[in-house]
Amino acid sequence: MNLLRPRSLSALALLGLAIIALPLVAALVTAGVQVRRLSETSERIIADGVVATRLTRDLFAQTSLLERQFSLYRVLGDARLIDTYRAHDARLREIEAQLGRQQRLSGTERALEEFSQVRNGISAQMVAAVQSTPDYPRLQDDFVRLQEIAGVVSTQTNSQIDKEVAALRERSQRTQQVMFWGFVLLIPLTAGAILLFSLRVGRPLGQMDRAISELGSGALHRPIAIRGPADLERLGRQLEWLRLRLLELAQERNRFLRHMSHELKTPLANIREGTELLMDGAVGELQVAQREVTGILRENGLRLQRMIENLLSFSAWQTSSSVGLEISEFRLRPLVKQIIENQQLALLAQRVRLDVNIDDLSVAADRGKMRLILENLLSNAIKYTPRAGTIFIRARAVEESLILEVADSGPGIPPDERRQVFDAFYTGKAPGGHVKGTGIGLSVVMEFVVAHGGQIEIIDGETSGAHFRIRMPLRSTNTPPVADSRPAAHGNGRRANAA
Repeated sequence: MNLLRPRSLSALALLGLAIIALPLVAALVTAGVQVRRLSETSERIIADGVVATRLTRDLFAQTSLLERQFSLYRVLGDARLIDTYRAHDARLREIEAQLGRQQRLSGTERALEEFSQVRNGISAQMVAAVQSTPDYPRLQDDFVRLQEIAGVVSTQTNSQIDKEVAALRERSQRTQQVMFWGFVLLIPLTAGAILLFSLRVGRPLGQMDRAISELGSGALHRPIAIRGPADLERLGRQLEWLRLRLLELAQERNRFLRHMSHELKTPLANIREGTELLMDGAVGELQVAQREVTGILRENGLRLQRMIENLLSFSAWQTSSSVGLEISEFRLRPLVKQIIENQQLALLAQRVRLDVNIDDLSVAADRGKMRLILENLLSNAIKYTPRAGTIFIRARAVEESLILEVADSGPGIPPDERRQVFDAFYTGKAPGGHVKGTGIGLSVVMEFVVAHGGQIEIIDGETSGAHFRIRMPLRSTNTPPVADSRPAAHGNGRRANAA
């Protein structure tokens, strides 16, 4: 495996974690070492400072004791005071030696050396005082000089300690700056690792999400190609295999529908032609009962023709990425009137009343597809409207949009079926003994409305049954929108895709 270009998602995650964690761990270890060194240095400075302060204090004290012994001997002349003086002198020598061993007091060597010379001179005279009288004025001056030198040692010691503390403070500040900039440099490094992980993982995950959404929505014409870690690429290849399989199944289904629809159209045309001849009396005048039976045949022939047209339209939609529109300008009222006349027998058989209110509008759309939209909605309404019920058809212009509504007084559409009634081949539950249809009528309606750049929704509360509202441009173009326009889940009651 290439460490710089990992091929699996787990290896990429480990690389990203290492890019972020290793510099952070290194920075933390470095910071810990620096803090430990600073701590040790500060402890040593404090300890040496305490010792140096104690020794300089003892130096002053012992010097004062020596001077006191000298003053007592000068006054009393007692030889025993010489022995006491020697003891204090020995203690002062020891203090000098300890100060000389202090490595951090290297600047006091000359002062200590001078202090030792003056002290030795005083001691020599004090020891010889038993045999001869010492030069007391000179000794007094030597003691004054000794005190001055002790003061110089104390000053130099404090100065050296202050220098050590200042150097420690400067070193501490320098360490803080190094640690600060180290952590600052971690920010772009972390951002780079996040960006790398996003590009190497986020992008293929986004591609997979889009591919799965397209598969779910039935858009099977775009190949799926995932670029990224090996395991995600492998999953992408599986999705591509699934897309090809679904496309193959869809093509087989559409091919079957297309062939069956064409096979059915020929005998249906003969049946309809014979029925029309019977209705026109070409073979003789029909009796009332015969005319009623012939009317039933004619009505069911028309219904079967609409089903076949729906199947052909659905097949054409499924085999292409968009619906081709043949735009022409026409008046809406004559088209609605023609559709109502074609459904007249079914309306009379159900004794359904029509409430039609169509404004005198001219629209630019595909006339054939508009006819199928209205026929399917009206056929669906007739199927579920009870005897002596009412079907409402409305059309009006709002600004640059056509508002087309078809409603009935039937049982309506159940809320749990609202999002499915526009799915192909979904028939739902057939209430009140109604016979289910093919389940593609409303699917064709929705697809043709979308092809015109419009949308369809189910409205609540204005009628007791189902109420479909279509909003589409008065002047449609040949370019259908890609966006999903499935209806909002409004209303209540019971209804299914029955056309």
